[in-house]
Amino acid sequence: MDQQLKQLMKELGEAINESLADSEQIAEVVSKIKDSGYDIFLVLEATIGVSKPGEKSDDKTSLVTTLTTNPEFKISDQDLKFLKSLRIKIENDAA
Repeated sequence: MDQQLKQLMKELGEAINESLADSEQIAEVVSKIKDSGYDIFLVLEATIGVSKPGEKSDDKTSLVTTLTTNPEFKISDQDLKFLKSLRIKIENDAA
């Protein structure tokens, strides 16, 4: 896959990610799930196929990409309790 196509595919993934992140409907449903007492994380994958006109369908270049560009790592109190039960210590980076 050439560099220009890679860049365009990256831009497409970022645009899709931003549109999902800015969605009031998604935010509302996530909020309802959290209000019901659940922790939630969302991972979406997209398969994007591209081909030049006239190419055979089996010659298509495809890319599977995760739509999270900067995933946030969060540890809940329940996570800490579980890790502690396994004698795993988490050190705070904000020293």
